[in-house]
Amino acid sequence: MSNFLFGFHIGVMNGPIVSTAKELGFEGNSILEGIVVSMFIAGAFLGSAGAGYMVDRLGFRRTLQVDTVPLILGAVLSAQAHSLDQLLWGRFFVGLGIGANAVLVPIYISEVAPTKYRGSLGSLCQIGTCTGIIASLFLGIYSENDPHWWRAMLYIASVPGFILALGMQFAVESPRWLCKAGKLHDAREVISNLWGPSEVERSIEEFQSVLNNDGGDLDSRWSELLEEPHSRVAFIGGTLFVLQQFAGINAVLYFSSLTFKDAGITNGALASLYVGITNFAGALCALYLIDTQGRQKLITGSYLGMAMSMFLVVSAISFPINEELRNNLSIFGTILYILTYAIGAGPVTGLIIPELSSSRTRGKIMSFSFSVHWVCNFLVGLFFLELMKNFGVAPVYASFGIVSLLAAFFSLSFLVETKGRSFEEIEMSLDPKAR
Repeated sequence: MSNFLFGFHIGVMNGPIVSTAKELGFEGNSILEGIVVSMFIAGAFLGSAGAGYMVDRLGFRRTLQVDTVPLILGAVLSAQAHSLDQLLWGRFFVGLGIGANAVLVPIYISEVAPTKYRGSLGSLCQIGTCTGIIASLFLGIYSENDPHWWRAMLYIASVPGFILALGMQFAVESPRWLCKAGKLHDAREVISNLWGPSEVERSIEEFQSVLNNDGGDLDSRWSELLEEPHSRVAFIGGTLFVLQQFAGINAVLYFSSLTFKDAGITNGALASLYVGITNFAGALCALYLIDTQGRQKLITGSYLGMAMSMFLVVSAISFPINEELRNNLSIFGTILYILTYAIGAGPVTGLIIPELSSSRTRGKIMSFSFSVHWVCNFLVGLFFLELMKNFGVAPVYASFGIVSLLAAFFSLSFLVETKGRSFEEIEMSLDPKAR
């Protein structure tokens, strides 16, 4: 539900932004239209930054329930907006909840999942996001005939928040958080129910060994992210998200409709649906591959595929070839780029950061990494069209290809394989003090 909402709010303004602007009095003002979209990112930045602090004190279940308040409030406020200010506040509140959940959900899934299936269950985040985008694009079709349909879409966006709040009431708390909070009896009960009675004593022993060595994140400080080994993981997390965003995924998704239009597919909704289905297909592939092929191999291969795709599009644009062939190559390159992103660079980035992080600083490192993500996301959205106008498609897409190659090299050089290893095994292998 969290990632479905993330995807839904990414796409919710794509179709109805024209009718929304007309009704609220900012039609034709591209700056204000951009602010409506970017206000979501501003809220998400703050939500990500504060998520680690909240989960340290409340635990995952309660924090995820608390985060539904701005999600529901923001959606309803946006739906009822009769002025630009009200719409902006609504988008900001939604962003707060989305930003916090973007940090918490991958950690929570990773901490409750059996080691064998941690990657597959973690990649459900990507599937949730894809499903949310497709749902918003599908619902957005109706806005072409009903100028007030955007309000209905935003009311609909509040429903997953209620489902999430109710659903987490029946979910378990992370056994690792329970152990850090001193609730060993509850931790044993959760481990027995989730992983089987035979895993209880071994898991508790591993948890306590790590806690005795490093302490828990309930009393950790932000300044510890500047100290080894936490600084290395914070550097990896921040860099992975910088590379992911500057490899151009959001820009390519935005520009894909124009690519399809040039090739004769003038129906914007149909073009967006092709993109959404491709994204979803890649996420399904990741669901299987992430625990069989491993994280490092998958993300490295993903970035190499993205680089090849970008260079294919650049070649199609730059060389004097038949127009039909050029259009077909551009579409193929765009589809291949989105597919290879969804298989590795998308799901693995959010999964491997908590796997590499220590128990003590996992929440804070994820908060820092996602804060970097939102800043880069905002910068790409802000400058992409200007760069396209000044330099053209080929140089910009070539730069995306070069960044993708850098990301592949970085993943190969700095990441370690985490497939099939418990959090505690990974942490003890990376921390010299634990050896």
